[in-house]
Amino acid sequence: MKSIPKDKHPRPDRMRADWLCLNGTWDFEIDNARVGVYKKYFERESLDSKITVPFCPESVLSGIGNTDFMNSVWYRRDIEIPATWSGKRIILHIDACDYETTVYVNGLKVGTHRGGYTSFQFDITDKLKENGNYITVCAVDDIASERQVAGKQSARLGSYGCYYTRTTGIWQTVWLEAVEAAHVTSYKAYPNISAPSLGLEVLTSNASIGAALNVKAFYEGRLMGEADATVSSNSTFLEISLAEKHLWECGNGRLYDLEFSLTQDGKTDSMKGYFGLREVSLTKEKGFTLNGKTVFGRFVLDQGFYPDGIYTAPTDEALIFDIEASMKCGFNGARLHQKVFEPRFLYHADRLGYMVWEETGNWGLDTTLEGNIYNFLPEWLEEIERDFSHPSVIGWCPFNETWDLNGRRQCNHFLDTVYDVTKAIDKTRPVITDSGSYPTERTDAHDIHDYEQDPQKFREVFAEMDNGLIKDQIYRWTPKRQKYKTELPVFVSEYGGIAWVMKKDDTAWGYGKSVAGEDEFFERLEGLTDVLLQNEKIFAFCYTQLTDVEQEQNGLLTYQREFKFPPERYERIFGKKAAIEK
Repeated sequence: MKSIPKDKHPRPDRMRADWLCLNGTWDFEIDNARVGVYKKYFERESLDSKITVPFCPESVLSGIGNTDFMNSVWYRRDIEIPATWSGKRIILHIDACDYETTVYVNGLKVGTHRGGYTSFQFDITDKLKENGNYITVCAVDDIASERQVAGKQSARLGSYGCYYTRTTGIWQTVWLEAVEAAHVTSYKAYPNISAPSLGLEVLTSNASIGAALNVKAFYEGRLMGEADATVSSNSTFLEISLAEKHLWECGNGRLYDLEFSLTQDGKTDSMKGYFGLREVSLTKEKGFTLNGKTVFGRFVLDQGFYPDGIYTAPTDEALIFDIEASMKCGFNGARLHQKVFEPRFLYHADRLGYMVWEETGNWGLDTTLEGNIYNFLPEWLEEIERDFSHPSVIGWCPFNETWDLNGRRQCNHFLDTVYDVTKAIDKTRPVITDSGSYPTERTDAHDIHDYEQDPQKFREVFAEMDNGLIKDQIYRWTPKRQKYKTELPVFVSEYGGIAWVMKKDDTAWGYGKSVAGEDEFFERLEGLTDVLLQNEKIFAFCYTQLTDVEQEQNGLLTYQREFKFPPERYERIFGKKAAIEK
């Protein structure tokens, strides 16, 4: 019997006993003419080929491997609802599908979701029959429209520069869940390390008014505290005093477990979650602090691409490998770059004590086009809501290298609005509005990308910081655009990018002049990194990058996840003490 790919529970932070993974073989059909709705593909008993979900049709692992443009794709599979779920509400979850997704159950439309990076769900109970149920999914994708976020997906036929193979349709786990009518939908964790205590906002279904809510917190199986409330709205606030303090720190996640119980009319909905006891801040004086202590951010750029799965890691072990490989190289976190990573990646980052700056794939969306904020903001807010309680997420960055185009300045208002909304939703984390450029007045850090390859010239970039001037690459190109405000802490969130090509490849590239050999590679790497570590005004760096991605071969590992050099050689450079920590 063929095993089900990626069959572990996709949401360890929101686990119920009654769930069913729908990954595996589905019917599949490409519909480039977008006629499937008119021809009622959602009523068909089969489609013309097979695909392995959750891998996108561009990937080898999907069994399709079609890297051409696909304007519209269809999926279909039969489902069998367990008899033990009788009387419960059945929720269909799709953890990511690119881009506009319409779901049908038994030929009846359930709903539509827009956005290629965030999770969504539909209650399909009322569309189900006693037997013979099937699900049909249609995904429409048009990354050339400049009306949708696409990240590093190529809008040309093939990959080029820093754009790579596209992802169309389903690329994260599809699953079913059975819940009581009165049930917990999600929660937000607000840890207080000084008490210690946990503030919780528990979100519940519309049918939960009047239900009794109980939440218990545990650490390594020991009860740490609990709280009770009667639900009077969709949002209930609780505070749990904790009997013991176990801080979430770099390299040690120390997670507490949560158990939610919601009881109404003799029926109890149960869900398990977790949280980390930690607080973060970002100031000019202390830089980035974790639990009140200054911690220099040794980040690596992680683009989350895989040679066989494209956007989708082939296994859960592959997610763990990337984090552990990064930590072996001396990093304590990553910039999750131009992509929203799957929740299980964040779960492993949570338990391993690995910090992440979370982005979204904003490239592909023209921020100067009227109305495009409505194509960005809902999905961005879904991302914040989904990942709010992950302790590993220590900051948000909605945009990367996004500035005004051809003199059109609407972009600035767009970015300012997103910053304001993000801070309104989450006051517990710093927000870098636009990584690598600075067209906006609203941001919590001055963020720099600079691929200067000469360590001495790189040092000169920061020589006049006390005078309010950083001569980074954006400044050198367009001095009027990049304005450093001395009251802001400084993050060099892209540097290095030194190419080291393992096998001859005429398409391979990295930043700057190629190194002549291994000694020059490490001399340059250490020289550039020391400039940042020795500058007490810089609170973090992010090296480009963890792995090669297709033709961009400046990773510390190959695309196939082989270390180019022993990780301890990297660790001796990246793991040095930083001036701001002394």
